[in-house]
Amino acid sequence: MSRLLISAAHKSSGKTTVTLGLCAALSARGLTVQPFKKGPDYIDPMWLGQAAGRPCHNLDFHCMSHAELLSTVGHYSANADIALIEGNKGLYDGLDLHGSNSNAALAKLTHTPVILVLDARGMTRGIAPLILGNQAFDPDIRIAAVILNQLGGSRHEAKLRAVIEHYTDVPVIGGVQHNSELEIVERHLGLIPSNEESASSTRIGKIRQTIAEQVDLEQLLMLAGSVPLDFEPLPIAKTSVADRVRIGIIRDAAFGFYYPDDLDALEGSGAQLVMIDSLQDQALPAIDGLFIGGGFPENHMAELEANAALRHEIHAAIDHGLPTYAECGGLMYLARSLQWADRRHEMTGIIPGDCIMHERPQGRGYVHLRETGHLPWPGTRPGEEFAAHEFHYSSLENITEPLEFAYEVTRGTGVDGHHDGIVINNLLACYSHLRDTRQHRWAARFTGFVRQNRH
Repeated sequence: MSRLLISAAHKSSGKTTVTLGLCAALSARGLTVQPFKKGPDYIDPMWLGQAAGRPCHNLDFHCMSHAELLSTVGHYSANADIALIEGNKGLYDGLDLHGSNSNAALAKLTHTPVILVLDARGMTRGIAPLILGNQAFDPDIRIAAVILNQLGGSRHEAKLRAVIEHYTDVPVIGGVQHNSELEIVERHLGLIPSNEESASSTRIGKIRQTIAEQVDLEQLLMLAGSVPLDFEPLPIAKTSVADRVRIGIIRDAAFGFYYPDDLDALEGSGAQLVMIDSLQDQALPAIDGLFIGGGFPENHMAELEANAALRHEIHAAIDHGLPTYAECGGLMYLARSLQWADRRHEMTGIIPGDCIMHERPQGRGYVHLRETGHLPWPGTRPGEEFAAHEFHYSSLENITEPLEFAYEVTRGTGVDGHHDGIVINNLLACYSHLRDTRQHRWAARFTGFVRQNRH
């Protein structure tokens, strides 16, 4: 199991672009590359998965045990030539004093060498103590090499290479010149998702070519770790074909935030996934349940409003008891309207409130939830909490009817600062994003609920 963890000294160093380029460049060589992304994230994994040609899986200390992290890496890397794990933020950044959920902690847990991507803009001799400090901070972390990024030209690169060679024992395996054409445009949640980037394959191709030319891929492959992982096999659910249910997944430019593991878990628990385009499809296909993930409905609200036939059909279906689960963007789509600045557009209207977009995040980061007893498909024990995450710039306002909530929010924001998970008939709509992990197997419970309510 050859693998590398791509990290940085601090966030916004360009490690996503470099990792994306490495995935594409190694795949173009005929290698099978398995990408992973540390932490809760949808957008970077979409780009990495497209570049590698296979789904990118998330590794999150907050909702996954150490055993589950190892199992995930081991399971999805088993038939790959190399695994590339992209970190988040800086190598040692974390939520607690001891960095127990940092990139370094993940590298240590998985016995993975680190490639440090360094934003070299404006740097010369000062790059040496930066590297030495990262090395000395935790001797158990193997910084295998550095890739210099955002270089100002060949002279700048030569100076940095000379400094690093003189003062450190860390090899430089790449020097990526500053090139604005390699940048992926950002918006309020980070990079624009690849499902909205009309020229994503062209963009990936340009990045692939640059990385292939400016990074020593042969040396990189030699540095990859191959220490065997001691992990438990991931459980594989088996459901007979006769028990399968059809669950619609709204997946298009407006709604694209789905964890591959969750979709695998739905299929493993007996769901046949039926893709739906909320911007083009005029009617729902024959389905037993519906899942609407997150995304950017605010960027497509005029098109969503224009597809009135589908909006009305979804409203009627939920009104008649169609088991439905919606997360964040999905909740916004099910609200009465969506408003951003001076623009307001009608949405599905099953939720009696209006979603208002704001300049600043209204809920951001990890959340802890506790079931209230109103969840349509309960699963946790009374008083037990589980972890999820949220990141939304909208709030639900002008609520005209009393709402029933599935969850108390003990950490985070949710819908009103204290509750999340709006329950209407067989609908559960959350601002929180759930992960199907051992601490909270929501996919099998939802599929089972869909099966119980199948007509």
